[in-house]
Amino acid sequence: MNRALLLLTLCQGLFLTNNVTFIAINGLVGLQLAPFGWMATLPVMGYVVGGALATPLVARTQARFGRKGSFQIGLVVALGSALLAAFAAWTRQFWLLVAATLIAGYYSANGQLYRFAAAELAPPAWREKAVSLVLAGGLLGAIAGPNLAAWTRTVLPVPFVGAYLALALVAVLAMGVMAFIAFPPTPPKDAGSAAGRPLAEIMRQPVFMVATVGAALGYGVMNLLMAATPLAMQVCGFDFGAAAQVLQWHVIGMFAPGFFTGHLIKRFGTLPIMGVGVLLNGVCVAIALSGVDLQQFLVALFALGVGWNFLFTGSTTLALTAYRPEEKDRAQAAINFCVFATMAFTSFASGALVTTQGWRWLNLGSLPVLVVIAGALAWLGFTSRTRGAARHG
Repeated sequence: MNRALLLLTLCQGLFLTNNVTFIAINGLVGLQLAPFGWMATLPVMGYVVGGALATPLVARTQARFGRKGSFQIGLVVALGSALLAAFAAWTRQFWLLVAATLIAGYYSANGQLYRFAAAELAPPAWREKAVSLVLAGGLLGAIAGPNLAAWTRTVLPVPFVGAYLALALVAVLAMGVMAFIAFPPTPPKDAGSAAGRPLAEIMRQPVFMVATVGAALGYGVMNLLMAATPLAMQVCGFDFGAAAQVLQWHVIGMFAPGFFTGHLIKRFGTLPIMGVGVLLNGVCVAIALSGVDLQQFLVALFALGVGWNFLFTGSTTLALTAYRPEEKDRAQAAINFCVFATMAFTSFASGALVTTQGWRWLNLGSLPVLVVIAGALAWLGFTSRTRGAARHG
């Protein structure tokens, strides 16, 4: 791991500290401030809707200012939105809190590109491992996020205001780290092929479609269950400390495999590892349906995290083969838009379903989505073998 990759891994950890803290507290703050209980996860939804809306703008800022400039703009937005969220919680303004998380989505859209930037900091033969290792930086978020929320939620008289202020400091720290990363210059574009292929042509490729399905729906299932967990555990009588512990192990499951997922992909191939990710998501649902003890929440969410890692790392690796360097900004923006749009829907659905239908039906509702992902992987595997046989026939 070179110095730039190490620093980007640290930025990924700070990014996930922000995300995990938001997940741990936004639904609970929303439940305190929302006019109706089913609106509790709207602040969580605002974060991902903001990310979806920001993806075209982020693509333009990436093209205009480069990786470093765009990432620093995202961190400035993270700082401002955390301060605004703190003010909203302090003054008990629900819709202002939703607006703050909507604005914070710009930072999220930037942070989702760290994994693609990692591939540019390593030789081509190490791209899978670079993506995997930078995602492993999320372990910092797994440790810092829940603990930050637990330690700072009662620092000030109004619950969770201190947590939002702590996230502002996290953004400042990330700015300092990002300042020391030297990203490779953007390759010069030939006058005749500056634009690359149309986005529609890129998106019609089977590889691109399956990479997008794996990333978006895999993230959607994970977000559906993760965002609802603090609310479900509160309904089951667990305190915030227990929910924070479950989220911590969930995020460890999400990012600890990053130290070896790249090696597994190199050895066994992308599609088999993504298939294992789907199976682990199924294991999560089975455990969650078996009961609502603390151990069942913890093991289910840990399996969900590992399954997400295999699916998301595999999808990112698969996507790298679907576009040319001059096409990266709009191709990556299209993938991230689909991810954020799916997360926006599941963020709202998680709160509405868990408060009206319960934890059991929430888990059952994720099974058809897993079947779709499995079908997409099988389809790509079949078409790839068919084309390979045709070339050698």
